[in-house]
Amino acid sequence: MKNLYKYLIISILSVSFLGCENVFMNPTPKSDPEAIFEQVWKFADEKYTFFDYKKIDWNVIKAKYKPLVKPNTDDEALFKICSDMLYELKDNHVNLQSKFEISRNPEVFFDYPTNFDGEILNRFYFNNGRLQLIDGGNLRLFDFGDALYVQYRSFSDNVSEESMNYICRKAADKKGIIFDVRQNGGGSVGNINNIAARFTDNKIFTGLEYTKIGPAKEALRKDSLFITPYKADSVQHKFTQKPVIVLTNRNCYSATNFFAMMAKEIPTVTVIGGKTGGGGGVPATTELSNGWTLRVSSSRTFDIKGNNTENGVDPDVLIDITADDKIKNRDTILDFALKNFGIVK
Repeated sequence: MKNLYKYLIISILSVSFLGCENVFMNPTPKSDPEAIFEQVWKFADEKYTFFDYKKIDWNVIKAKYKPLVKPNTDDEALFKICSDMLYELKDNHVNLQSKFEISRNPEVFFDYPTNFDGEILNRFYFNNGRLQLIDGGNLRLFDFGDALYVQYRSFSDNVSEESMNYICRKAADKKGIIFDVRQNGGGSVGNINNIAARFTDNKIFTGLEYTKIGPAKEALRKDSLFITPYKADSVQHKFTQKPVIVLTNRNCYSATNFFAMMAKEIPTVTVIGGKTGGGGGVPATTELSNGWTLRVSSSRTFDIKGNNTENGVDPDVLIDITADDKIKNRDTILDFALKNFGIVK
């Protein structure tokens, strides 16, 4: 009994010491201003994939901003310093989020024509018929007679199989489809194939993606990107034979940028309008020790010609809506698509 008691005491002490050892080996990360700044810089340093492409020396950027952080720097001042540093990456996928603010860099959308006016569309294109809303209004359909117009407002909202089946049936007897993704800021890349799969009967190679898998600059995993066709049926096959015109503008970002890149490789698809906004890197996210979250682009995407899509995808046909077009209440991008199907508005 005495030996058993001695064994229990030794076991308890051993477990206690092991617990203490784990605490000492894995200390709680510091949350003082200098430590938070270091966490922000390091995560970007290890995960961000466009330093070379954008000719950014991240060490030089650190030397510029680190002296601004003091032990007594308050949260709002620290957030601004870190945000200003991240702003230098010129990437709208790079965001720092606290309880009081979210940082972003919208510069990628500047200096480009808007190429979209919802008021003109509603007043002068959809005024003589019923604008049909499906999937909670994320998909908007309009029957132009020989062409079915479909506006997809956000990749953040899923496109259901039932909705795409409905669109296929509705467009089966049309000359073609106009698929408008202008102003679509992106969302889930999983929705890309839900749509693009309906435009082809064949598996199509559309590009390459390189994803960060380690802290070293070129620690990247290479993946091929494909569009996989939807299961064949008579309506689906009839739909894939139709010409599709995809409308784009600079506010097509992230998943919409991917969609435009991939759609261009489908033989029946023509992309027209403005250059997309880019966002060719899928973000990686971390939580800092003070509860803030940070995300940065952690992959690179290239089209089949080897073009980096971070700064956008060029359309097959570049068309801008001019100030004069707006005065005349014309959407010249949509006009071009309609004329391809023999429709004049």
